[in-house]
Amino acid sequence: MKKHVFLAAALLASGSAFATTDHYLLREGNHVHHLKITKLNDEITVSTDVDFEPNANEKDAHACSADVSGEAKVTGENELLMRKHIEGQADYCELKIKLSPNGAKIEQSTDCGHFAAGICHFSSDGKELVKIK
Repeated sequence: MKKHVFLAAALLASGSAFATTDHYLLREGNHVHHLKITKLNDEITVSTDVDFEPNANEKDAHACSADVSGEAKVTGENELLMRKHIEGQADYCELKIKLSPNGAKIEQSTDCGHFAAGICHFSSDGKELVKIK
């Protein structure tokens, strides 16, 4: 009997924590951008990663991968801001994310170069990452 009461209480408690996760993807030649936005109650977590192999016009470039994640805040209608502190410095990498019903655009601050170097960058260069349904 105690097990049934405990199980029922656990199910009720887990029902109050509702999480959603949206994935977005952009592939341009040999460049792949991935964005994941998780909403758990009032907390929003953003995670983005890139995998770049040099395209034909990037002859002297080297392949690279980078990722960054952290908590985000709503800054406007369909806009998020994620700030990641750069260890040992006073600077932050900031990602501004503009959401649409079908995708997301990302703009990065110059300090994000600490996380993504070379041809790698988190900015979508004005292009929209497509929401995966």
